[in-house]
Amino acid sequence: MGIFDEIKKKLSNEFIDIVEWLDNTQDTIVHRFERYQNEIKNGAQLIVREGQTAVFVNEGQLADVFEPGTYTLNTQNLPILTTLKGWKYGFNSPFKAEVYFVNTRLFTDEKWGTKNPITLNDDRFGLVEIRAFGTYAFKINDPGKFIVDIVGTDANFTNYEINEHLKSLISTRFTDTVGEANFPIELYAANTTELSETCKEVMQPEFNSVGISLEKFFIENVSMPEDLKKEIFEYSRIDKLDLDKLTKFKTAKAIEAAAANEGGTAGAGMGMGMGFVLAQQMGGMMNPMAAQQQMQPQQTSPVAPPPMPVQIQYFYAVNGQQAGPVSFDQLKALFANRTVNKDSLVWKQGMANWTAIKDVEELKSFLGGSTPPPLPSN
Repeated sequence: MGIFDEIKKKLSNEFIDIVEWLDNTQDTIVHRFERYQNEIKNGAQLIVREGQTAVFVNEGQLADVFEPGTYTLNTQNLPILTTLKGWKYGFNSPFKAEVYFVNTRLFTDEKWGTKNPITLNDDRFGLVEIRAFGTYAFKINDPGKFIVDIVGTDANFTNYEINEHLKSLISTRFTDTVGEANFPIELYAANTTELSETCKEVMQPEFNSVGISLEKFFIENVSMPEDLKKEIFEYSRIDKLDLDKLTKFKTAKAIEAAAANEGGTAGAGMGMGMGFVLAQQMGGMMNPMAAQQQMQPQQTSPVAPPPMPVQIQYFYAVNGQQAGPVSFDQLKALFANRTVNKDSLVWKQGMANWTAIKDVEELKSFLGGSTPPPLPSN
């Protein structure tokens, strides 16, 4: 380029005295105003629209921050910049400075998620893994700090450039928060609103430290492995059902399935026979009085049955709370599904104090070890 072309370019830019930025994108956070040799004329008009701020950087140092409005650039509204430059003779020549427009609107629907499963220790199911994902919204609340700490000299800074940092921060703080919450595993998915609010409070100081405000934070889903989910559903149903009836029902279903797997006429006959058995059992479950009458033989004279044996009822402790009473079989089922363990406290009528299952004689069968000793040698 010749010397005359350079002079022509310089003179053409001397007439540009309006400093403004119209955002035509949806993702730009910071835009640097391009001015020939960064020379802004004295008396130039600075237009800052709603949803923007203008940040002046002089020789790499933050000078001034302008809120929405129209400004005439002179020494009266640039006192900090004037002090930095040390001008003593008015404002008669162009000054060199960089102008960064910062988008202060709300950036919404930003996605986050856990890259790897989070391992938690549940009292009933042991070590379990969960994943989570959701959305968040943020805005720039301290443009000067954001320019200095994050943007630097980037001429066009977008939200994609900060999202990876923010998502990593969110994932880390989310992991810490759910680990300290110590909820039963099924309650994480049922309390996403409360968990979202707690996570937002924990993360807000981290965002503020770089000039960003976390405006919204949502957990859309907390997921777990399918086998664990089925186990939790099964546990929930067992906890609500009568265990004795459930055992009878499952036994009948198992017999029916075994009969259905047999081949030939014998299998068909067995299937029909088991179907009748199932019908009788189900009828007995629904109407125990009718079933008892069918099973009792016809007698010429009424005979009083012997008294029913008294079934021992147990109370048990879970998470410091008393539960029960339950029968021996029900307590055994609770032990099998890990609601209680060998150290859980139980009490029955006649016991002076609450005692661990492992120390109650008739409950030691839950723990195994019932194999008889070897026969004596001849």
